[in-house]
Amino acid sequence: QVQLVESGGGLVQAGGSLRLSCAAPGVTLSWYCMGWFRQAPGKDREFVAGITSSGGRADYSDSVKGRVTISRDNAKNTVYLQMNSLKPEDTAVYYCAASRLGHISRDDSDYAYWGRGTQVTVSS
Repeated sequence: QVQLVESGGGLVQAGGSLRLSCAAPGVTLSWYCMGWFRQAPGKDREFVAGITSSGGRADYSDSVKGRVTISRDNAKNTVYLQMNSLKPEDTAVYYCAASRLGHISRDDSDYAYWGRGTQVTVSS
């Protein structure tokens, strides 16, 4: 069983930055494509960013492109989401997910393993 643990969320003012981390103790994350999703109150969960197992390719939703960078350090078994120029509409619970697919998917049903999420709140 793959257990993912997110960290790094918090309260930040608009325009600020946060870096989220996703770790998987005891699991080799380099086997998986990884994704970050978010869910705001009353809304569906949505894709934010994804990265291939090697880290050679990334994909971003239009709503965060240019403000967010996904990366991974397979030696540290950790995936990151650097978020800059944060907006109040970025407020959500952010989830890390792992997929066995060989490509990045924006569909959350393609991800087999999920963390419990970390809250990001951006104040105006």
